Amino acid sequence: MKKSFTSTTRFRLAKSSFFFYLVCGFSLVTLIPLFLILWELIRKGYAQFNPSLFTEVAPTSMEAMLAHISGAPIPGGILNGITGTILILSLAILFAIPLGITTGVYLAEKQDKPVARLVRSLSDLLQGIPSIVIGVIVYIWVVKPMSSYSALAGSVALAIMMLPMVIRSTEESLKMLPTSLKEAGLALGGSYATVVLRILLPSAFSGLFTGSLLAISRVMGETAPLLVTVLGATTVNWDITRPVSAASLLIWEFYNDPNLAGLIWSTSLLLLLIILGINLCAKSIAKRWKIQ
Repeated sequence: MKKSFTSTTRFRLAKSSFFFYLVCGFSLVTLIPLFLILWELIRKGYAQFNPSLFTEVAPTSMEAMLAHISGAPIPGGILNGITGTILILSLAILFAIPLGITTGVYLAEKQDKPVARLVRSLSDLLQGIPSIVIGVIVYIWVVKPMSSYSALAGSVALAIMMLPMVIRSTEESLKMLPTSLKEAGLALGGSYATVVLRILLPSAFSGLFTGSLLAISRVMGETAPLLVTVLGATTVNWDITRPVSAASLLIWEFYNDPNLAGLIWSTSLLLLLIILGINLCAKSIAKRWKIQ
């Protein structure tokens, strides 16, 4: 009996070790493409990563061609894309996050209501719509009535894409909270709105913040909806009713011009670093706000 027990234990430990190393191996395999992408971006993008990248607008094809002929680095930068990205994302955040959080609270609190089930289904459907389709719809809704491409149209398109993720993350974060939190707040005489705003939302802040971050990261690199909504601009423009550029849009423009192809890598590297910085900052903030 003792021998059988020992052999069974050894078999289980061996099987556990096998699957542990198998999972670790598969994890390393999935990381290989990520490290290859990072290496390629750093190897090809560092040469153009200089102060002018942040302080000058994108060069013309002629300026880039003359630089190639003389063997000099491509002049100019992507200042117009950086400012355009900041403007479009800021507007999209103002549109999507308050609406998404409010909708998520409703879905979490009224789970079995017919309207809640309908909104949840529509949210899931919206998440599966291709980004270019959303861009075309916003073109019809915003660009044509305004008779102009604009940062406002681009922000509406990105806000629509952000909504499903914000709604879902808010709903799931609130569902994970113990019901005793709400019951205690109501028992102490707090109104329903006070309990939601002062107890439930702060308690779920970590999940809300992470969901909002993922939504922002999801749309930061989008190009297709911006092609038909913001058009692009060669200058820095802060007017939300006028065409603007964006970092992701500049990558597409550089790709179509062989003389500017060198700026693709530095722009992509910058986007990657921004997303990485936002993630690290968000994790730090969410950790401090997390209620144990």
